[in-house]
Amino acid sequence: MALIVPVRGFTPKIGKNCFLAPNATIIGDVEMGEECTIWFNAVVRGDVNSIRMGNRCNVQDGAVIHCTYQKSKVVMGNNVSVAHNAIIHGCTIEDNVLVGMGAIIMDNAYIGTGSIIAAGAVVLAGTRVEPHSIWAGNPAKFLKSVGEKASEIERIAGNYPMYASWFEQNSEASS
Repeated sequence: MALIVPVRGFTPKIGKNCFLAPNATIIGDVEMGEECTIWFNAVVRGDVNSIRMGNRCNVQDGAVIHCTYQKSKVVMGNNVSVAHNAIIHGCTIEDNVLVGMGAIIMDNAYIGTGSIIAAGAVVLAGTRVEPHSIWAGNPAKFLKSVGEKASEIERIAGNYPMYASWFEQNSEASS
């Protein structure tokens, strides 16, 4: 069972049909929508500020979502994929965004709808990523428009609830 920790009077609120891996950690002022998935060793830590996640967000293995005390919270829209070992810190991510493996998004960055943050990219504090764009590098810079890669964002966001169902089927079979 996932570790769900109340702190400072806040208990995480988990939406309907969400999957929390047995060793995922969700702490404090966290609210997630429906069909979200929090995977193995992922940490969603709302101890110092709030974290709000829309519907069908997936936080993959080893990813960390955190904020800055009294300064920056995390707001994520619908269909956001946070890939393996990414770090999301005190920023806003609009709908239909893919954050690649090992990417880092810092405080007060703003990621526009339909964008892709490439694997390993470092989006510096205060950076504004325009909608439907791909950003890569360290520091991250505009690479190109999303174009035909837009279907990848939807495909990945759609796959994670399916993957979660495999674990639910497995646990039902063993009962």
